[in-house]
Formats: sequence, C-alpha cells, structure tokens
Amino acid sequence: MKKSDLDRNEGLKITGQMKQAGTPDRFGSAANPGVTRRDQRKLDQAQGLIPFAVKLDGGLVKQIQSLAETRGESINETVADLLTKGLSR
Repeated sequence: MKKSDLDRNEGLKITGQMKQAGTPDRFGSAANPGVTRRDQRKLDQAQGLIPFAVKLDGGLVKQIQSLAETRGESINETVADLLTKGLSR
C-alpha cells in the first residue's frame, strides 16, 4: 500500500469513530442549565439588586477587573464597594 492509501484509511477510521461516538455530557439531556435568567433575576430582586448599565473606559475596566481578582470577589462586589467609598467622601 502507498502512504497516501494508509493516510486515507486512517482518516476513514477516525471519521467512523467520530460518527459512532455518543453526545458528550456537556450537551443534550445530560447538560445542567443551572439557573435560568428569569430565576437569576428573581434572586437578584429578592436581594434588592437592580441592574445598572454603565459605559466605562477600557483601562478603567481592566483596573476594576484586576482589583476584583486580587480581592477574590466578583466585579459587582468590587464596583459596589468602590462606589460606596467614593460616595461617602
């Protein structure tokens, strides 16, 4: 057999295995959607949280993200803390 024939047969073998493989657990019925947007919105409302969209400079956003990462908290908590400190001055 030629090298090209061996390569073609190997390709056919791989495609056959891919067709026979089942659906991975992260897709289909085994997937766990977690909390839906509606449920998350209800949870946020129960905590008294209100969505607040703001447009910020990219450099400022990177600083906030790095600060949140070093503190080990979410960006929402970091921004709330920064706003509270800024408004208390």
